[in-house]
Amino acid sequence: MPVPVSSLPPVLQARLSGRDLIVFDEVCVLCSGFFRFMLRRDRQRHFSFATAQSPLGQALYAALDLPLTEFETNLVVVDGQIHQRLDAFSAAMRRLGGPWALAGLLRFLPGVMKDPAYHLIARNRYRLFGRTETCLVPGPEVRSRFLPGGFGG
Repeated sequence: MPVPVSSLPPVLQARLSGRDLIVFDEVCVLCSGFFRFMLRRDRQRHFSFATAQSPLGQALYAALDLPLTEFETNLVVVDGQIHQRLDAFSAAMRRLGGPWALAGLLRFLPGVMKDPAYHLIARNRYRLFGRTETCLVPGPEVRSRFLPGGFGG
């Protein structure tokens, strides 16, 4: 179930400034791969980005009572709603539109199916996909897509 951005503390609401946002674990190969996938395909520049390790990412995870070191979900904010787990992926794909919007149908899977599958992958993502040994160092154009305080940990 998405959480409305309006339920966040006012300072966080202001930092999001009404933008669609993807918050991802920058050391997870799978998660950073999702970031790169979205960056390449988001030609309309719908999304801004933040890493989970950044000050903004940490503030969002804390406000949502999520772990601050073991990131078992990306966060995707679309139209003022914060999505987690498979629903986050689904919301991002719907926002991209075109053929990617078909992946948005995953939101209709019952929670008893999608949540255990998502958690199984999330808990084992480093073992299955690996961790990056170096920090993400984006160039100026990519860096401009990050919200203030959304980069660096």
